[in-house]
Amino acid sequence: MAEPAITLHSVFKEFNKRGHKVEALQAIDFAVERNEFAAILGPSGCGKSTLLNMVAGFDTPTRGHVLVDGAPVNGPAPSRAVVFQEPALFPWYTVLDNITFGPKNRGLAPATYRPKVEALVEQVGLRGFETHYPAELSGGMKQRVGIARVLVMEPAVLLMDEPFGSLDAQTRSLMQELLLSVWERHHQTVLFITHDIEEALLLADSVSVMTARPGRIKKRLTVELPRPRTIELTTSPVFNELKREVLALIREESLRAASEKGDEG
Repeated sequence: MAEPAITLHSVFKEFNKRGHKVEALQAIDFAVERNEFAAILGPSGCGKSTLLNMVAGFDTPTRGHVLVDGAPVNGPAPSRAVVFQEPALFPWYTVLDNITFGPKNRGLAPATYRPKVEALVEQVGLRGFETHYPAELSGGMKQRVGIARVLVMEPAVLLMDEPFGSLDAQTRSLMQELLLSVWERHHQTVLFITHDIEEALLLADSVSVMTARPGRIKKRLTVELPRPRTIELTTSPVFNELKREVLALIREESLRAASEKGDEG
C-alpha cells in the first residue's frame, strides 16, 4: 500500500510565551492520502495554521514526526506549495511575470513552461489581465494569480491557509467554484485550512474538526458527496445533514472550552 502524501504522527507543539510554555498541538495523528482534498476546521488559536506550517517546513514539532511521501519534512521544498490568505505577489511584476517567476527562477526554458502558463491563465480566468499589475487587481483576482503561480510549479502537495478568508461573500463563492474546477483538472493533494463549515464541506473529501487549544483532532468526517461539485450542492439534504453534524461538534467543543476557562477563573 502506498504511503500517504502527508503524515503527522504523535505531533506535539509547544511555544515559549513570556517565560511560560504554551501547548499549541497535542498528540496529532493525521494522514492525507495522495490526491485527497483534506480540510481542517477549528476555532481560532487551535493550531490549524501551526499544523500547516509544519507540513510546509516553516516550523518543526516539539515532539513527533511530520512526513511527506514517507520522508521527514526538514524545511520548505518546491514539491509543497503554500497559498496564504493574502497573496504575496511582487507589486512591480505584471500578472504574467508573477505567474512565471517560479519557472524563471529555476532556470527553465520558456518553451517548457509557456504552454502550461497559457492553460492556467485560461483556467483561473486571467485571460486579458496578463499585463496588469497587482495594484490594478481586485482581491479575488490577486488570489487567482497566487493560485496560478503555485500550480505552474506542479507541486505534489498544495497547502492553503484560509486563502479566501479576506474576500467578500460573493467573491469567496466564485473562488470556491474556481478552486473546485482547477482541482478537478490537476488533482493535487490539498491540505486546506478554513473557519467556514460550508466551504470545507463543499471543497473537501474529508473534514477534520479540531479542538480548542491545545489542538487535537476531535473527529474526522468523510464527505461522501458526488464530484464534480457546484455551489448548488450546499442546498442539498445530505450537505445540510453533514453541516449539522459539524456544527454540533464545534458547539460541543466551544462549550467545553468555555467551561474549562470558567473553572480556571
